Amino acid sequence: MDPVLTGLALIADPFNFLLILIGVVIGVLVGALPGLSSPMAVALLMPFTIGLDPIPAIAMMAALYCAGTYGGSITAILINTPGAPPAVATALDGYPMAARGEAGRALGMAAAASVFGGIFSLLVFIVATPLLAKIALSFRPQEYFALALFGLSMLASISGRSSLRNLISGGFGVLAATVGIHLVTGAERFTFGIPYLVEGIGFVPVLIGLFAIGELLAQAQTLDVERVPVRAVAVRLPSRADFLKVRGTMVRSAIIGTFIGILPAEGTTVAAIMGYNEAKRWSKHKDEFGKGAIEGIAGPEAANNAGTGGAMVPTLALGIPGSGTTAIILAALMMHGFRPGPHLIRENPQFVYAIFFAMLAANVMFAVLGLAGAKLFARVTFVPRAFLWPAVFAFSMVGAYSFNQSLFDVWIMLIAGLVGFVAKRHGFGPAPFVMGLILGGMVEETWSQAMLIFDNDWTRFFESPICLLFYAFTLAGLFGPLLARGAGRLVDRLRPSGDVLGE
Repeated sequence: MDPVLTGLALIADPFNFLLILIGVVIGVLVGALPGLSSPMAVALLMPFTIGLDPIPAIAMMAALYCAGTYGGSITAILINTPGAPPAVATALDGYPMAARGEAGRALGMAAAASVFGGIFSLLVFIVATPLLAKIALSFRPQEYFALALFGLSMLASISGRSSLRNLISGGFGVLAATVGIHLVTGAERFTFGIPYLVEGIGFVPVLIGLFAIGELLAQAQTLDVERVPVRAVAVRLPSRADFLKVRGTMVRSAIIGTFIGILPAEGTTVAAIMGYNEAKRWSKHKDEFGKGAIEGIAGPEAANNAGTGGAMVPTLALGIPGSGTTAIILAALMMHGFRPGPHLIRENPQFVYAIFFAMLAANVMFAVLGLAGAKLFARVTFVPRAFLWPAVFAFSMVGAYSFNQSLFDVWIMLIAGLVGFVAKRHGFGPAPFVMGLILGGMVEETWSQAMLIFDNDWTRFFESPICLLFYAFTLAGLFGPLLARGAGRLVDRLRPSGDVLGE
């Protein structure tokens, strides 16, 4: 059967469709709850999908990813409390609209823009992923090494207070990836005589510890914030005049979000901020922004949801995560026995189409759920933390143990959570560490394979034009922002002062 029809049939199965719906509901709830995040929810969900077939398991995570990105806009608009980082830009104009009695119009625009951005990026995803994978089929170990190195260089912009801290965090992730037996020499590294570390540090307990336990400890430091009760809101779709006003903004933001999503490590938060900035730049009513401009909702919402489909392109086609959440989805793929990359797409094309249809269904579902139950989802924010976080801790313990039925994994989770909490207090985000942990194994494996082929002649890494191109991208990613700032200061010094121009 044609791979497209096979993928559609897999998702149309009632059980798989129900899993996608559950993923969407969880995603909207998690997105609406401040403090919880899509990476945390996907990390907690991952061990519970061990008994599922790979396609419905990954489809459920992908649906949660899409819905979680949208869910943050509900509380951002209604109570000025973004449930997820990408929704920060939405709150700038969404809450002022709600304050003047237009909450329903704002929520309707957020849902419409989110669906538009999500579907646009999925169309790019279904076209670009096979093409990119086809190109990558010609890659040898040295090209994959250069690609992974480029992916690591993009860590500078993923999260945290500074690029340097992100790179340091990613470096520790790479170091953690080297724990265990070296695949080529058979030597044990950093096991310290502990038998459980011979096979390396497991992804699942580390991810749960960093995103769930680390956030739990961070939230324990904050006092409960009083929030104004949600007023009755009649959500309605935007009018024809609204769509005409924002049509250019939605298209532009969808393109920006998809492109940012495809770039390794950028993610939806960057896409949302850029979407908002470009919406304001191109608007004819710049003075309305920050006071309740509907373009200020359409821009970031179309961009951040477009980033979800874009981020899946490098994740599936190259095995390079496009965001923090797709890094966890990538780990889940490996847990289910898949090796993401061109071979996955060549051998299991129905998998790509199944994920496409799952994310497409998720976009429609979260729009319907968001429009119908916005007030209900917003009230979830009033769940006392005394109930919420103990439940998160219990799920974390069960999830970490259930993966290998090992108490050692529970200790790994708790240690990772403590380390993640301390690191985050000092500006070291968890996402760069996870990216380093994922890509570190790829860097080491491809380096070792290439060195065997080259008879330990490292200079041959510079023979391939593709390698040289990725090395150039790596240098640009590391030093480009620094050079840009230096050039900006130089231009400011050379520019005449205002007094001189006025004379």
